[in-house]
Amino acid sequence: LDSLLQESVANMSSAMSEEQRKSMDDSAEEAERLHFQKIVNAFRVYKDHSYNVINRKENYLKQLPTEHQRLLLKHGYMNMLKELRDKVDANYEIIKHILKDVDNVFENVTHNSKGERDKRSIPTAADMEKVQSCLKQLVRDWSADGAKEREAAYDKITNKLCDIYKDKEGEDRGQIKVLVPGAGLGRLAFDIAKLGFECQGNEFCLFMMFTSNFVLNRCKSINTLKMYPYIHNFCNNVSDEDQMKVVVFPDINPNELPEDRKFSMAGGDFLDVYNDLDYLNSQDCVVTCFFMDCAHNVVEFIQTIHKVLKDGGYWINLGPLLYHFSDMPGEPSIEPSYDCIKNIIADFGFEFLEEEKDVMTTYDQNPASMLQYKYKSVYFCCKKT
Repeated sequence: LDSLLQESVANMSSAMSEEQRKSMDDSAEEAERLHFQKIVNAFRVYKDHSYNVINRKENYLKQLPTEHQRLLLKHGYMNMLKELRDKVDANYEIIKHILKDVDNVFENVTHNSKGERDKRSIPTAADMEKVQSCLKQLVRDWSADGAKEREAAYDKITNKLCDIYKDKEGEDRGQIKVLVPGAGLGRLAFDIAKLGFECQGNEFCLFMMFTSNFVLNRCKSINTLKMYPYIHNFCNNVSDEDQMKVVVFPDINPNELPEDRKFSMAGGDFLDVYNDLDYLNSQDCVVTCFFMDCAHNVVEFIQTIHKVLKDGGYWINLGPLLYHFSDMPGEPSIEPSYDCIKNIIADFGFEFLEEEKDVMTTYDQNPASMLQYKYKSVYFCCKKT
């Protein structure tokens, strides 16, 4: 009887565990679906959200003294607000292109719109800022206007990559595997593949993934699309023209990558994807650009980079330490200094080959703005020993 009872309890426990596991899987799938829909919704309401911002300003204008209204009208402020709507409309045309193919971003995964009206999928103000940020990221990665920013960051990395493998040409270079985590809209990874390396970009942010999917897979010609990336920046404008500056993109045709080039973009959390055994000792080089400060725990990033690199593999890094989760409510974070990080990197078994501090870089910066943020970034190249 005791053995039967024990077997019955064990079976119940096993069944409960299986049921709990299924419930957890269903909950995770539901959360993922709602998150996906929330990002889609953020893009969809871009126009309405932008109009509402303009409406609030116009409503406040009506409350001002008549003489103040007259002066603002005389010197173009009211007309500028009206013109902003046309720029919003132009940006929304780009966003509609981005949304056309979002259901095909992930292979073998479908997303329905059941959660479109779910309260949990309503975009936040932060989500709307990220949609706006995607427009500025298009400037940085895929326009001639972003060339200066790319030159300060990307060129330093690609020049070093070519120097390391200067003896590799043609098919030999195509055997060199380069991983670019935090690839954003994919330009750096694309440029590395264009140089002949086998390159995979990795990105976790759906805002970035939707936008990069549009550029990389749907843009077929050069500088045929236009947008107004700075219209949401109402402060520090010298002129109305600076705020309403038009930017054309893409500055190159992403579809002209030679057929023999090996280039891919992988979606998912860097730690989840690349701690899989399939990636152990798989990469010849890891390139990180404005990425290391995206970690809750930067040591995990270092550890994972060490795991995926082959013995003798290289790690090239450039960027600041603007820890993204620092002081963010509900998000754990550690923020070690660069000196601390450098010592940890060495403890993992990396040998520093090059290091340069105070590398002046900018990120999504409007060069005409009165306010200019500049990073004194750190650059290094090290080798897994």
